[in-house]
Amino acid sequence: MISSSVSRATVVFGGLSAEHEISILTGLQAERVLAAAGVNVQCVYWAKTEDWYLVPNNLEARDFADQVNFVPAGAKRLELRIGAKKGSGFYLEGGLGGGKLLETGPVMSCFHGGPGEAGGSQALFELAGLRHTGGTPAAAALGMDKLAFGGVMEAAGVPALKRVLLSADEKLPFDGPYIVKPRYGGSSIGIEVVEDWDTAVALLTTSPHLRAGAVVEPNRPELFDLNVSVRTAPTLAVSEIEKPLRTGGAIYSYGEKYVRSEGLSAAPREFPAEISSELRATIQGLATRVVELTGLTGVVRIDFLSDGTEVFVNEVNSIPGALALYLWPDTPPAEILLAALEEAERARPQATINYEEGVALRAAGGIAGKLQGLPQQPR
Repeated sequence: MISSSVSRATVVFGGLSAEHEISILTGLQAERVLAAAGVNVQCVYWAKTEDWYLVPNNLEARDFADQVNFVPAGAKRLELRIGAKKGSGFYLEGGLGGGKLLETGPVMSCFHGGPGEAGGSQALFELAGLRHTGGTPAAAALGMDKLAFGGVMEAAGVPALKRVLLSADEKLPFDGPYIVKPRYGGSSIGIEVVEDWDTAVALLTTSPHLRAGAVVEPNRPELFDLNVSVRTAPTLAVSEIEKPLRTGGAIYSYGEKYVRSEGLSAAPREFPAEISSELRATIQGLATRVVELTGLTGVVRIDFLSDGTEVFVNEVNSIPGALALYLWPDTPPAEILLAALEEAERARPQATINYEEGVALRAAGGIAGKLQGLPQQPR
């Protein structure tokens, strides 16, 4: 048994994202790992209906696929309250007094993509006073926004491929072929390889994954993928590097990553990657720099591109598939998850709030004065 201060925890998964099903798989894996370590685990499911449910333990993936609205049998509806008189948090609906507050302990976030990974759930949980993994709202949002993340890397001098916003009004600053990616998407969903700018722009209206925004990078077919995980608790640590193996496409596809019954550890890959010691050291050093620049915590995965000599940071996954446990073969999975939960349970540094005790309000006078000089609404 692994010694830990965490005796109770809540695993949350599902969410409003194209990666909903992969999130379920990650959540069920996390539940099994924590339960086997002696933790009192609860599972909270964010359904496609946008409702929250407390679901039974020890469910299988098929339990979410065979039910109406993909809500498994035995699920109990929850309400997430913020600022409630009895206290913020998850409440079981019904019962005397309008519901019972759920004792959660720290929350293990297993959302992938969408508002669950991109800062939305993090903000909800912080407003509700729930300690959680998955980073702060700001760090999570930065990790999900490929354009903003690329800009931070460029400003810090971290090597990355040129990445620009795809716009119908502005030509691209480099020649094709191009890789077009959803600006806010995770995984490999919605990524397209095209030859010219006109085809890229057309995707803004024809691809459902790119309508919310897209970024473009030069397609470098000689580059291959290299992935590494970083843990920030109990101390900063970097995993061994894997080389995912593509089976014919220009990118490491969603199917190659996830649509296998054996899980990510059995996905086509070379592990450890057969690369030079110099390249290995460079990648591991860059990985710690990415974590420092983004402020992400817990267990993250960072994806690189390389030709064996040059290396480029591609993206960061703040809540990676299977929580990147397969990249730590010599570390018990429970040790990794419990350390992340203990880190979450500790108070996060918050921005200082300096209330001015009414000074600005008393000095403001009437609001009419604040409106002077503004254009007047026609009567």
